[in-house]
Parts: sequence; structure tokens; C-alpha cells
Amino acid sequence: MYFKQYRPSKYLFEGFKKGKKYSATSFRKIVSRAALSVGINKGVSPHVLRHCFATHMLERGINLKRLQLLMGHSSLKTTSGYLHLAHPYLGEVPNLLIPIKQAQP
Repeated sequence: MYFKQYRPSKYLFEGFKKGKKYSATSFRKIVSRAALSVGINKGVSPHVLRHCFATHMLERGINLKRLQLLMGHSSLKTTSGYLHLAHPYLGEVPNLLIPIKQAQP
């Protein structure tokens, strides 16, 4: 809805002038107020949103190298720090302990 109404040209959330980004302070205030408005009383920052994004992407099975590029990390080691937060869905992992049925000749 926001995107269709405002049609940002450069940044997803632009300031008053089209193509100009919000200041870091303004964006921090917007995120904090949004959290409070839905009953989240803990401190929420834009950086927390970044961590959530990375964790959710890993849980959905994104390749770690692709996530590194999305996050703008120069080192894969930095991106791998998100691995301890993720709870990947293990239902798609085959059980390698069950022998595969051999084809009948």
C-alpha cells in the first residue's frame, strides 16, 4: 500500500524530498514508535530489523553466499554469525541413514 501510494524512486522509505533518504534519527524514531504501537516494549532499532531479515532468510533456505551479498558484508564470516539465530526447517533434509532401494534388474 505504501509503495503504491508514494512510489519511492531511490530508497524504500524516502524523506520529504523524492530521492532523499530519511535521516538515521528519523528512521530510528519511526521504528521505535511502530514497535510501541503494537505493544513491543523492548528497544527496537533498524539494526534489529536487519537481524530479523537475515535470520528469516536463512530459515527459508537462502544460500549463505547470496545472503552475504544482500547484507553487503565483505566477509562470509560476518554473515555466518546469523546462523546461530536461525531455526531452519529440517523436514526437507533426507534421512541418509535409510538405505536407498536398489533397482531390480
